[in-house]
Amino acid sequence: MNKNYQDMNAEIIDRWVQAGWEWGLPIDRRTYERALHGDWQVKLTPVKFVPREWFGDITGKKVLGLASGGGQQIPLFTAAGAECTVLDYSEKQLETEATVAQREGYTVHLVRADMTKPFPFDDESFDIIFHPVSNIFVEKVAPVFKECCRVLKKGGVLLCGLDIGINYIVDEAEEKIITGLPFNPLQNEAHRQQLLKEDCGFQFSHTVSEQIGGQLQAGFILTHIEDDTNGEGRLHELYIPSLKFDNRSLYQKARIGELPHFRNAERKCI
Repeated sequence: MNKNYQDMNAEIIDRWVQAGWEWGLPIDRRTYERALHGDWQVKLTPVKFVPREWFGDITGKKVLGLASGGGQQIPLFTAAGAECTVLDYSEKQLETEATVAQREGYTVHLVRADMTKPFPFDDESFDIIFHPVSNIFVEKVAPVFKECCRVLKKGGVLLCGLDIGINYIVDEAEEKIITGLPFNPLQNEAHRQQLLKEDCGFQFSHTVSEQIGGQLQAGFILTHIEDDTNGEGRLHELYIPSLKFDNRSLYQKARIGELPHFRNAERKCI
């Protein structure tokens, strides 16, 4: 390949946004105005809303929307009083974010960057990272979680949407198991051809050990977790969870690869 998969994914998502992709449609003015009065909800996964108590009071908090462009969540956080930054590799998703900010008259910091690389932020820059389901477009998730740990303040919160792999083993009708795991188009030509045929970009399955274990290894503790479905299709109709979203608190600035000591379960950082 002349381009790496990250660049190709960015171009593919740009095309999806131009075609009216669900996750690239910005909120309307009425939704923003309701948020100004405290009425707002956001999603990390397709169906369930994230409980508001997971955020706490975000007034004055520094929030990073990680691969979270598109003008859906960040405008609501801004309306609620947060100071927001968006890191996304899709130019169109960032353009949509800028359009909403201009329409509503607020400032947002937009950064076009590849989240598989070191984040262009100083250590302990943010109070909250909001990371919807998007690491399906990343081959290795551990470096992403390590960077989240680095740029979060002590006691900061990481909220993630995670795919658990079921979507990759079934056929398009979600009735038959047609392939095994891991799903990796860089290592398996059949997987690559399947994604090219369905115009799905380069996507990768990740195990619970990679997803949740990777966050624990980075220095986080799990405080909440929820299951969710795709929101449509046979798996959804049968109420089979295919995704999870979780809330992680940064327990301490542990050295990468070293688990923190849980000396006091009530303490979130030392």
